[in-house]
Amino acid sequence: MKMINFQVLKSARLILLFLFFVHNAANAHANNTVVTDPIHKTNVGKIIFTDQMVGTNGPCSALFLKDYKLTNKSNLFITVFLAKTMGYYLQQLSPDSNIDSLIKRGNYQFSFYVDEKLVYQSNLLPGAPRADAQKTLKLWTKPLIDNEHEGAWWSQSAWNRFMFNGGDVAMTEGKHTLKIELRPYVKLEKLLVGDVIASGSLNLVVNRKPVVSLNHIKLSPLKAYDGFAVSEERFDQEKIKALKAYAEAGVFKHITSVVVIKNGKLLVEEYFNGANRDSLHDVRSVGKSFASTMTGIAIADGLLKSEEEKLGTFYQLKDYDHYSLAKGNTSLKELLTMRSRFDGNDDDSDSPGNEENMYPTPNWVKFALDLPFDTLKYKGQWHYFTVGVMLLGSTLNQLVPGDLEKYADEKLFKPLDITQYQWQYTPQHVASTAGGIRMNALDFAKYGQLYQNNGLWKGKQIIPKQWVDKTLSKQTAITGRKEEYYGYLFWNKKYTVKGKAYETFYASGNGGNKIFIFKDQPLVVVVTATAYGTNYAHAQVDKMMEEYILPAVIK
Repeated sequence: MKMINFQVLKSARLILLFLFFVHNAANAHANNTVVTDPIHKTNVGKIIFTDQMVGTNGPCSALFLKDYKLTNKSNLFITVFLAKTMGYYLQQLSPDSNIDSLIKRGNYQFSFYVDEKLVYQSNLLPGAPRADAQKTLKLWTKPLIDNEHEGAWWSQSAWNRFMFNGGDVAMTEGKHTLKIELRPYVKLEKLLVGDVIASGSLNLVVNRKPVVSLNHIKLSPLKAYDGFAVSEERFDQEKIKALKAYAEAGVFKHITSVVVIKNGKLLVEEYFNGANRDSLHDVRSVGKSFASTMTGIAIADGLLKSEEEKLGTFYQLKDYDHYSLAKGNTSLKELLTMRSRFDGNDDDSDSPGNEENMYPTPNWVKFALDLPFDTLKYKGQWHYFTVGVMLLGSTLNQLVPGDLEKYADEKLFKPLDITQYQWQYTPQHVASTAGGIRMNALDFAKYGQLYQNNGLWKGKQIIPKQWVDKTLSKQTAITGRKEEYYGYLFWNKKYTVKGKAYETFYASGNGGNKIFIFKDQPLVVVVTATAYGTNYAHAQVDKMMEEYILPAVIK
């Protein structure tokens, strides 16, 4: 039996004790360090407003706003001075929990007040700000409004939700006081919310409804474009002038183009915010509709029997997670109409198949086919499922000559004389039908006019008429919307002008991007915009259509 060396044992205990304190200190990430910067120290617990982004050390007091005129083109930033890091505050709510697990379950709670009345309260979803920021930062600056970078930051999303959920109504023209409070929250077995850790107020003079004079507004002169002669039809120019004035004044925000084709001819063509006829617009999910187009063309070419083909025909689904016969029996039509049973819903942040979960993965097809298959929740029910449209495009890519990009160029874009465009790609460098294809506004108008022509362009049948009829039909009622439907990756709704309803099918993308094809009117309307991630993007296009564009061009 060996003798125990108590001195060594004592040293070992000291080392373990030291490592314990080092681990805890690392876990706390210097939360207890004292704030020494004079400006930070003076403003601990405050939210300061500025009209510009400031450096990482915070703004100098000369930039602090107490009063501000808020117009449609104003920018507004906040700098938050905290006494401790967010990680520290979360641990105060649940002392026995690990900081990393808390950051995955908690974040800031924003409370927005207008004239001392709580208008909107929002718990930011975990993940933004990033975990490293939650652990280390006691001072940060982010935009609430940044017109040059709309939708770039989580803070802008918080502001836009506030505006959508009562802020826009509360901040009428004139004087108001805006106040923001920040609290920590964490959702464990129940929701735990801490005390206010920072707050700030700003006196506002709201001026978001400018008076515009149409006397100085001139419509852009029209010139022919390949496939579109200039229309000589009359329309209400005052309505379009008013639309142009409000787009230029920022009442309609981040609009980049408006194009109207009537009876196959160019009637209106206007550009905004630095865009022009040659600009390639990122129209996001408008690109999904192209997957429908290429499916119809592939069927016409005999590369697919029909849209009733099953996924099990193209993939060895036993090689993927959550295998079931039902998954293998999913038809391409179910992907086209967004009513498959894959457990994926972009409108649900907790959905395993939410598109945001796909983008960081190295193989999007594997991500799609690995998803759980819910046989009850989505039985025949519409749910917005980007991953399914990507899967449709990647399936086509296996079947067509060359690849999907070359096939689309040969079968669709060349016949339309569209030469300047840009695809986005999956990690396997397949043209992504999840969205994001870029073209100029007039080429998007050609695409819309092709459907208005029942698939015919310059005497050539590019898309079978039967496929156009199927595509522009009410295949599925859209969940949560009254009298709105979904076709084959096209949306359907009606606009009402002077008591009369006008039905349209349309491609739609984040930011307010649209290609409208009207059923009973010889109209194609294209609107492009960069209001990405905002609540107002689609609503403002609806207003443009019902109050300006349609009243101007419909007899």
